[in-house]
Amino acid sequence: MLLSLQRSTVIFWKRLVCPKMIRSFHGVRSLSSLKEFTVQESLPSLPVPPLEQTLHKYEQSIQPLLGEEELQHTHKVIEEFKKGIGPKLQELLLERAKSAENWLSQWWLHYGYLSVRSPVVINSNPGMLLPLQKFEGEKEQLKFAAKIISGILDYKIMLDEKRLPLDKVGQQPLCMQQYNNVFSGCRIPGVNTDFWKKFSDSKPQHIIVISNNHLFSLQVFGKKNKPLNAEQIYKQLKTIKSESKHSTSPVGILTSENRNAWAKIHKKLMKDKKNQASLQSIQNSLFVLCLDKPMPLIQDPVAKMSMAGGMMLHGGGSEMNTGNRWFDKTLQIIIGHDGVSGLNYEHTSAEGVVLVSLIDHALDFCLQKKNIVLPAAGVQEPVKLKFNIGHDIQSAIETAKENIDSLIGDVDLTITDYTRFGKEFAKSMKLSPDALVQIALQLAYYRVYSEPCATYESGSTRRFKLGRTDTIRSCTVPSYLFTRAMDDTGVPVNEKLQFLHQAIQTHKNLINDAISGQAIDRHLLGLKLIAIEKGMNIPNLFMDTAYATSVHHKISSSQVSSKYNCSMNFGPTAPDGFGICYNCQKSHILIAVSALNTSPDTCSKKMTNSIHQSLTDIYHLLQQEPPVSKL
Repeated sequence: MLLSLQRSTVIFWKRLVCPKMIRSFHGVRSLSSLKEFTVQESLPSLPVPPLEQTLHKYEQSIQPLLGEEELQHTHKVIEEFKKGIGPKLQELLLERAKSAENWLSQWWLHYGYLSVRSPVVINSNPGMLLPLQKFEGEKEQLKFAAKIISGILDYKIMLDEKRLPLDKVGQQPLCMQQYNNVFSGCRIPGVNTDFWKKFSDSKPQHIIVISNNHLFSLQVFGKKNKPLNAEQIYKQLKTIKSESKHSTSPVGILTSENRNAWAKIHKKLMKDKKNQASLQSIQNSLFVLCLDKPMPLIQDPVAKMSMAGGMMLHGGGSEMNTGNRWFDKTLQIIIGHDGVSGLNYEHTSAEGVVLVSLIDHALDFCLQKKNIVLPAAGVQEPVKLKFNIGHDIQSAIETAKENIDSLIGDVDLTITDYTRFGKEFAKSMKLSPDALVQIALQLAYYRVYSEPCATYESGSTRRFKLGRTDTIRSCTVPSYLFTRAMDDTGVPVNEKLQFLHQAIQTHKNLINDAISGQAIDRHLLGLKLIAIEKGMNIPNLFMDTAYATSVHHKISSSQVSSKYNCSMNFGPTAPDGFGICYNCQKSHILIAVSALNTSPDTCSKKMTNSIHQSLTDIYHLLQQEPPVSKL
């Protein structure tokens, strides 16, 4: 069976292998000699790939996921689409591309985010855990928060003055538009669809600080647009803490609700002038700072890190810190009394790499002892935001508490630090660290479930104007062959190594497709949406079981690389799947795995253990690689 499958894919393998690979999108680097946006207008538009190319790649991608009869049926469906409505839809999509900066971007914002009605918490907003701090008390919490804010303001000034280094992959400049979306942006709820707004025109100079569910507006710029320094910010935070010693009704927890429910409550709140002023102050603020209560004491390091990651993802529940949030804001910085710190971000306007750039800069700023920021003049006292909450709003808050506690109770999150090796080992073997981890994920899943699964990895399309992401379909025929062979005692080591290298090379090619605008998922989505937009019937291609299987991502994964020991996490996108995020450091890999407790088939700890073992076994397999002759 294994050898038969191997022989049937020789042509497929030869077609995929490309000897000259450009660097993957994970190798983003900033060049300080180039200014932000200097090449923005010269960036190419997102291409529309050739139809036959996409359909061919699609058919290849489903091979590991379906049986022979299903594959034969899907082949007929693809041929029908290719000879039928497909070319017409391709023509319509090409026409759309001619008149748009990016033919996908508006669709992506609407269908990927703003029209989705489920809560943004867990389902959309990622959390990011910073290295755990050791605070002796409230003073150190506030001092650290003040330094982080000062570092973020320094970053914002660089952004405003167009001094932010240009991101590049190799010599290829990347779109920087997402950086502009981080500050003063907010998702605003609406019935059936939300909208996202940036309030830069009003030039806001304040942040929102949430403490014990109280919300404060804090001016962080003084006269002549000069930022407050860390000591000035610290004094303001002390004032805020003294005015919020006792918890209050958590208006912020309403942002964790189903979007239609929140939209109706938001509309009611906006009818009151006091509420309207408070909501507008939140929405147009630069960002939010959440000063959190401490977590329960936990001795086990994995359990502690996992709970800390949960604090970033969802706040730990209504009795902990979930009410101490405003989940609609693009950026929330979270600083706990116990040193548990990080961020939560609303995903509509930016990808994780942008937030990582910001937080890396803020942490750099904290560590630099020579950062001398002179005091700003004209410091204003923080202002507590007030809400008129009637019985109906308070009832909605109580309902929101119940709903979010139920949602959080379903989250099964495990965060670990794999220490056998990191990216330096992979590079020493001349392998892509990301591809190596992705193949380990395939092996880990196969070992638990004895079958492959549709897998999503985020691939950046920022080479193109307004580019966001496309899907890297990590489950391939070569990866399946490797997972089958790895634990087969009848397969020699040299063949296992061959399967591994083929799987890794194939994955690198898929990364190349994604970053070059030649992946298939956004193209297929565009063909489907253009049909809907033109009032056509949805083509059979998208009604086929194969398509549904291929986009039911039982592994939804992303590499989010920070130079610090930061760990990003997010919820699974399939009810019977996993959300997996990893940060490859030099000698270790931080891995976050999420699942749902209501799924009887998934367990984050079991999957994490399988990932660790798979990484270790691949490590030992590579140790048996014969040395390359220098002759």
